[in-house]
Amino acid sequence: MEYDIVLQKSVVVLVCVYLLWRIIRYIWSFPNVEKEPVIVLVTGAAGQIGYALVPMIARGLMLGPDQPVILHMLDIEPAAEALNGVKMELIDAAFPLLRGVVATTDAIEACKDVNIAVMVGGFPRKEGMERKDMMKKNVSIYKAQASALEQHAAPNCKVLVVANPANTNALILKEFAPSIPEKNVTCLTRLDHNRALGQISEKLFVHVGDVKNAIIWGNHSSTQYPDVNHATVSTCNGEKPVRELIADDNWINTEFITTVQQRGAAIIKARKLSSALSAASSACDHIRDWVLGTPKGAWVSMGVYSDGSYGIQPGIIYSFPVTCEKGEWSIVQGLKIDEFSRGKMDATAKELMEEKALAYSCLN
Repeated sequence: MEYDIVLQKSVVVLVCVYLLWRIIRYIWSFPNVEKEPVIVLVTGAAGQIGYALVPMIARGLMLGPDQPVILHMLDIEPAAEALNGVKMELIDAAFPLLRGVVATTDAIEACKDVNIAVMVGGFPRKEGMERKDMMKKNVSIYKAQASALEQHAAPNCKVLVVANPANTNALILKEFAPSIPEKNVTCLTRLDHNRALGQISEKLFVHVGDVKNAIIWGNHSSTQYPDVNHATVSTCNGEKPVRELIADDNWINTEFITTVQQRGAAIIKARKLSSALSAASSACDHIRDWVLGTPKGAWVSMGVYSDGSYGIQPGIIYSFPVTCEKGEWSIVQGLKIDEFSRGKMDATAKELMEEKALAYSCLN
């Protein structure tokens, strides 16, 4: 009797296993359904950062190894020939994820149906140039490009502004593209965030991947505040606070901050050219985490439209610690802010308010 029951159970199990195997075979018989291509706009694409950035996007470093992309590249008329050269190189590289390339000097053509816009193009401040003249040039550029995105981009287009002054350029773009949700207009402070992680890893002789939760507060300028008060390092004994491991408040409050703030200038001095590779890589990091999500328990720094969090005045694009999930970012709340940090955060906010006033005076 017991033998019959065991036999019956064995038969049932074998039948279930067989049916499961047939189901799996049936599912596997379907061809893989490829994702729809995402259209990514890169302005200033013939420049240094653009040249470093577009192959990273085409290789899947921005949106993942299974996401096809169509690249729209925009630059000014004098760079048209160089831009066409970049297009030829992209074709020659035979990137499997690259489904098309548009190289144009026409903003309307470049912005058509784009899902993600990475705004690298801008007017750099030249020697002897007044700050207001530089701001006026960039206000004009971002007002025009905002209009093209407003009219021709996909409805939920995500925008990342890289060109300096990045925070204020992003603010101008937001103002003149009102149909793009304000949460979809951001600026790049991930480069500064990554620089902070790099400096901590170098100081502690640890892998940079073991360092997390540094913060960049404020403006992508020399007033930014790189903050390690909440940063941790993964060790064999668990996560440890960076301050505890470094045990040198003077270094943290002086040399560390100025090194991160002045890193761009140091790179220009060393290579006689501005940061391109690291800026492009950080732009990929910014968009990837925004679209695909931040790791659990970790945050990143993004320049976003202030909602008044941490006492920062609304109406400016300010770098905050954020987490991302399902294509949406959220400011990390409830972090303790000491007196030293408060002063640094307010100083960079003050600079952004001054930049905003200057930019609006250029509009008038």
